[in-house]
Amino acid sequence: MKAPPAPRLLLGLFGLAALGDLVALLAAWDPGHAVLKPLLMPLLAAYVRTRRGPRLLITALLFGWGGDTLLLFDTEPAFLAGMSSFAAGHLCYLALFKRYGDTGRYAGPGGSPRAHGAALGAAYALALLGTVALLWPDLPADMRGPVAGYSLLLTTMAFGATSLGAAAAAGGALFLLSDTLIATGVADWPQLPRPDFAIMLTYLAAQFLLARAVLRESGSHHRIGTGTAVSSADSATTTPSATTSRRAGA
Repeated sequence: MKAPPAPRLLLGLFGLAALGDLVALLAAWDPGHAVLKPLLMPLLAAYVRTRRGPRLLITALLFGWGGDTLLLFDTEPAFLAGMSSFAAGHLCYLALFKRYGDTGRYAGPGGSPRAHGAALGAAYALALLGTVALLWPDLPADMRGPVAGYSLLLTTMAFGATSLGAAAAAGGALFLLSDTLIATGVADWPQLPRPDFAIMLTYLAAQFLLARAVLRESGSHHRIGTGTAVSSADSATTTPSATTSRRAGA
């Protein structure tokens, strides 16, 4: 059975807006980016709403929209406010992972979930410490504390996403990569050509994968609790410098 028209339409609009935004970034067409970028998370949130997804997931995506919009303004206060909005979204995701996650997914061949979870947590902790240590000397003094605190929350979210399976784990890792690319711009490190494109590409993939994973798991919990059968389609979809290229400012 096919998915209802409204969710498919909204998901298609999200895809078109994402593609248009990425093309605008590649073409260095700032007006197109400024128009399309604020539409992305509301469209994804509307899709989640039509799929009867958790309200907390919609809230997480709307906090992402707040961060996206604030980072369009290339000022330090806007950057800090945007980072705070994303941080609130990460807290929402952590609550969702606690509600729907299964630490049994940490299990791998020949080992216990606890052992694999500990190893995975240690890997994320090392990544956090290494990244912050490398960035610290080059970050503006007044940005070091906020960046370090945000990095801790972001890494915790990325690790927590692994409890929802491979798709969510990939989403958490991509979110971590996207924001690390932003941090290298804040630290004024040398950048790849069109870093804004890489930042947005990884960010959009991250939000979509996380939303899809939460929809799937929340749908599974609902079906288990109600004993209601669903279609196969439903189960499957469920101090910044002037040269810094940020997720929302490029």
